Amino acid sequence: MFKLSAYLPILLMFVVAVGFAAGNVVLSQFVGQRKSTRTKLMPYECGKDPVGSARERFSVKFYLIAMIFILFDIELIFMMPWAVVFRSLKASGYGTLVYVEMMIFVALLLVGYAYVWKKGLFDWGERARREAEAEGRTLADMEARQRKQQPRAIPAAARAA
Repeated sequence: MFKLSAYLPILLMFVVAVGFAAGNVVLSQFVGQRKSTRTKLMPYECGKDPVGSARERFSVKFYLIAMIFILFDIELIFMMPWAVVFRSLKASGYGTLVYVEMMIFVALLLVGYAYVWKKGLFDWGERARREAEAEGRTLADMEARQRKQQPRAIPAAARAA
């Protein structure tokens, strides 16, 4: 039979989460500093300085970080159900096999994480920023050269004249 009272813990968790978020916003208004500097008033776009043209290309690093985020998000999607059913699988005799499979999965993810760390993907220092800007300029130059090499279409009205 359906009991509405069974959903009370979920409602309570939702109320606590919303209350915590709202409480932090209100508290920051009372306690936080109100120094408006030029840097604070500048728009912030996902780690990229908002200087220059809006048509500027992003470094590949931004896309790689997004893909790594998705990868680890998917890892959690696989690990949560595994953790829930692990005890029952262990009781049925598959515990060792399932555990070894999950550890192989985690080891492969850690190898990938170590690889991108060694490649400097998480290095957001001044040197990395200069490299990303140079890469963007190179891509923009290549794109400009390609546009110059493409023949321009002649409008039909100009051809008829």
